[in-house]
Amino acid sequence: MKKALVTGAAGFIGSNVVRELLEEGVEVRAMILPGEDMRNLAGVDVEKIEGNVTDVGSVDAALKGCDTLFHLAAIYCIWVPDRSCFFKVNLQGSRNVLWAAKRAGTEKIVYTSSIAGLGIAPGRQLSDETTEFNQWENPSDYVLTKHLSQQEALTFAREDGLPLVVVNPCFPYGEGDIAPTPTGKIMLDIANGSQFLTFEGGVNIVDVKDVARGHVLAAKHGEVGEMYILGNQNVTIQELMEMVARVAGLDMKFIKIPVPVAVLVGNLFEKIADATGVPPISTGKEMAYSARHLFFDISKAREKLGYDPGPPEESIRRSIDWYRREGYLPQKGAYQALMKAVGNLLKVLPIPG
Repeated sequence: MKKALVTGAAGFIGSNVVRELLEEGVEVRAMILPGEDMRNLAGVDVEKIEGNVTDVGSVDAALKGCDTLFHLAAIYCIWVPDRSCFFKVNLQGSRNVLWAAKRAGTEKIVYTSSIAGLGIAPGRQLSDETTEFNQWENPSDYVLTKHLSQQEALTFAREDGLPLVVVNPCFPYGEGDIAPTPTGKIMLDIANGSQFLTFEGGVNIVDVKDVARGHVLAAKHGEVGEMYILGNQNVTIQELMEMVARVAGLDMKFIKIPVPVAVLVGNLFEKIADATGVPPISTGKEMAYSARHLFFDISKAREKLGYDPGPPEESIRRSIDWYRREGYLPQKGAYQALMKAVGNLLKVLPIPG
């Protein structure tokens, strides 16, 4: 690995992959969108090239002279005004990148998918890379496009011989989450005291630096056509909220609501977003998805790649400290008032539980 192209290089995970590669002594070309927020690459000595994965010509130009490709460019959010962008970027954009890599004769490709591309085991059982996708019934656009694009990438590797490995990050958090991402938004809302509704469900959380390291390890040791889950600790929604509140120094009381009510509240947020254009705190589909207990087994990445993530609570502390330094905390807003109103309403409603 001498020179690597990183698509989505100014993004949350992408910028951390850039830094990991530079520490490894790899020359990096960072593909960025025209006019993109460059704060995550501030002070990083790296070659930058403007381009868009939806533009085949710009991808071909970006790959010239690179022996390795890290494809991270994607739409990672729970809601956008124009849903078609998920399909244009996550699906067709990935096709463009894969065909460009094939034309260029790229020696190694690390394709960033997501645990959204995998199936979910029943109850609190751990899912792994072999768990068959089972989210066909009313999936979010993000989940659907990540699975479909992942399967196309694997087909390129397994049927066409493209030297590609897939990594499946869990729910990343950490410094530099400027957007913020859906995971970061959850943590911010808890740390701001504006999210106090909890429900049955769970996720696998992981420091973005560990995810970035996993990408580099996949390039070094990953087997062509294989998938590797990059996660860390499985926690319930309640445990996550309590952990973030504790790190943020808050003495919060959380209201646990039935999953159908959580889905109803999520649908309400989405309707408000559709009417106002303001991104929702969550959606009904995301609530229902998280309620499935998104618990994952990372033993394959540990054993095959040498992947070894660090303690999550210390990582959360660094993340919260970064949000404070950057002015994300404390923060007041319309959603905080809305959540308080919903909480007050739930206190007086006879909700079965």
